[in-house]
Order: sequence, then structure tokens, then C-alpha cells
Amino acid sequence: MTRLYELDAIMRRGSLDDLAAFAAVARARSFTRAAAEMGLSPSALSHAMRSLEKRLGVLLLARTTRSVSPTAAGERLLRSLDPALAEVASGLAALADWRGTPSGAVRLTTLHYGARTVLASRLPAFLLKHPDVSVEVIADDRPVDIVAEGFDAGIRLGEAIDSDMVAVRLEPDVRAVIVGTPDYFDRHGKPGTPRDLEAHLCINYRLVGGGGLRPWTFLRNGREITVRAKGQLIVNDGLLAAAAVRAGAGLGGLMEHEVAEEVAQGRLVKVLDDWCPSFPGCHLYYPNRQITPALKALIETLRWKPE
Repeated sequence: MTRLYELDAIMRRGSLDDLAAFAAVARARSFTRAAAEMGLSPSALSHAMRSLEKRLGVLLLARTTRSVSPTAAGERLLRSLDPALAEVASGLAALADWRGTPSGAVRLTTLHYGARTVLASRLPAFLLKHPDVSVEVIADDRPVDIVAEGFDAGIRLGEAIDSDMVAVRLEPDVRAVIVGTPDYFDRHGKPGTPRDLEAHLCINYRLVGGGGLRPWTFLRNGREITVRAKGQLIVNDGLLAAAAVRAGAGLGGLMEHEVAEEVAQGRLVKVLDDWCPSFPGCHLYYPNRQITPALKALIETLRWKPE
């Protein structure tokens, strides 16, 4: 209860807009990014923060010429504000139930793969159907704490979602297959086992959050093999990896449904096919709490509906 009393006192001394602006700056650690998010100029936002600090009599933000970060007092205020602002946003969005139409904003983080395979085909129809809803999509392949970073929901492969989240399937199980061009195999031969990849040119993918390379993991008849493949190219972008594979620069693990036509036409060739199992496809996930009508409507649009 002490935190609520403290927050109530702060709310009486400063406007909700200024407190929301502070939270945006503290999370973004940048006046420029926070100003763009709120539709303000950086100078106006900086002036509002100085006014808030003057009213409260506490320094909330430590500023240098290159960065801004919350002070200890600012961190404490942010911890109090986050749940309160979330409740306010939820309450405002819930008013859509009275109007009979969803409205408000939805912030979504997604894999680049999810953006191009799920959102690109379904999100435009949602926007046309719900003109009072705005959607912000941040494509980022690193692990994201959606609560800490202020997202309403995220899209990741099913196997990567924490068990304490509510998950909604967006696509069926998928499979990554190892492919290369006929020209590549003419020059280097075909691998017969996963271990043979150690002698091939492989396009590796850097895991942005952890910093390591994504392992090449294979499974057959209950036997799992992990290979440390080498090659000339390391990327953190799936489209660039696919382009290198299609140019014959190496072997890569690409989604089977994305290369099916090229395989059928002979422009790409699959190898080690019986070592490549399927796994859960993209899921939308969100914290186990009440969701806004806008997010609920978006989920219904994106949800996978088997034929």
C-alpha cells in the first residue's frame, strides 16, 4: 500500500501526460525515440521533464550529451508507474466495449520471419477493418521481455515461448530444411550425414541476444546431433542468408514452405531431409491478464484457422 500512496501523491503533483512521458523516456533511454513515440518534439519533451522534476523536487533523469537514463529515484518511480499506466491504458481501451468497436494502440514485437509470413498477409486486412486501432510492429529476432519493454504481445516460434504466457497458434508446425543450389553441389558434393556439414560452406546465423551462433541441430529416430558448421558468412538476417544460399555461396537452413517452389523446379536441392524434424510454428503470446479489445480483435484476425 505504501507504493500506492506514494504514487497517488505524485499523481496529484504532476499531470498524467508528464508521468507517461517520463515513463517513455526512461524506457527508451532517449528523448528522440520517446518523442517520436509520443508525437512530440525532443525539446518539448525535455522541457516537460524538467518541469516535472521541478514540481517533484527530485532529479528523475541523468542526462549527458549522448545518453539519458533514469536515476535511482527515477527507477523507483518507473516501477510504480508501469502497472498504474498499464491499468489506465487498459481502462481507456475497455471503453471500446461501450462503443461497440475496438480502438486504441497495440504494440507488437515479432521475429522477422513472423513479420513476413504472418503479419504481411493478415495485418493489412485488420487495419482496414478496424480504423480506430493503431498497431506498432517492431521486428527483432533477439529474445524480448514484452512486459519490461512495454509491448502488448509478441510473436515467436512456439518452442521459444515461456510457459507463463498465454500462447495463440498463428500457423501450423513448420520445418527448416538444408538446401543448396545444384551448382554448389556440383562443386562440393552432397553431405550424407549431419557431421559432413563440417566440411561444407554453411551460412551461419548469429543470435543477437545471446551473441552465439545458432546451432545446427538434427533429429532422427530419437537421436539428436548438433553440428558446429563453418563458412564464409555469418548473418543475423534471414533474407540475407537465403539470398546467399540462392546465389550458391553455401548451404543454409531455410523454411521448407518458403523454398518449396524452388525445390520443385530444381533451382534448390534438399539434403539431409530425414534429419530435419518439424517444430511449432509462430505463436502470438501475451501475459496472463485481461487484454484490451484492440488486442483481442487483432488476435482473432491473426489466429490460425485450420481448414
